[in-house]
Amino acid sequence: MIYAGIDIGSSTAKAALIKDNRLLATHVIPTGYNPLNAGIAVFEALLEKVTISKTDIAAIVSTGYGRASINFADKAMTEIICHGTGTHFMNPDIRGIIDVGGQDSKSILLDKNGQVENFAMNDKCAAGTGRFIEVMANALEVRLDQLGDFSLRADKASKISSICTVFAESEVISMIAGLQKRENIIAGIHESAAARVAILAFKVKIKEPVMMTGGVAKNKGMVAALEKRLGFKLIVGDFAQENGAIGAAVLASRL
Repeated sequence: MIYAGIDIGSSTAKAALIKDNRLLATHVIPTGYNPLNAGIAVFEALLEKVTISKTDIAAIVSTGYGRASINFADKAMTEIICHGTGTHFMNPDIRGIIDVGGQDSKSILLDKNGQVENFAMNDKCAAGTGRFIEVMANALEVRLDQLGDFSLRADKASKISSICTVFAESEVISMIAGLQKRENIIAGIHESAAARVAILAFKVKIKEPVMMTGGVAKNKGMVAALEKRLGFKLIVGDFAQENGAIGAAVLASRL
């Protein structure tokens, strides 16, 4: 039997397939303005990738901020549960999750069975999220996939004092005008975001080993800044961005 999970995030839509309790395939596309269309598109693209049809899918679970819009799913479930399930499926030793997505960040504490013991979520402010980093990247005219390399070349991280994205952007623009090194500014942006995320991790008393998930996990500068703030190494898997969709697919197999 094949099971599907669809995760509609604010920036990207992800889909995953599980067969015989193993990951079969994943796919990621930009969400765009219509979450239902994104869900249909990412699901159909994934089916085409593995050359199977919709009739081969036994059950579908949707998750993410746009989960309720996926009207062809059998059930919608929260990101917290799906990220916990996906992480435990990929690595049963993990006890903590730090997920940094486009519009929110989360810290999740798991028990040995992969059940969520505690979690904290920042969903009222863009600071410490992918959107915060994206806004700063645009101000600096640097592609998102280049940020990590830039920040790791910094000799001193610039100090970003504002926790508000709008005010922080103004600070960055002033730093650019003041001819501060772009590498140092980017390192400062990562340290500022990491400080916000670390608060959530400390709040849930996160335990090692900890896996970082979400699209921001692909940014090695942000990973390094978080590790420095937390005082331990983070595990970043090959499917960090698709973790929620993987968890949704696993949960679909249990319906």
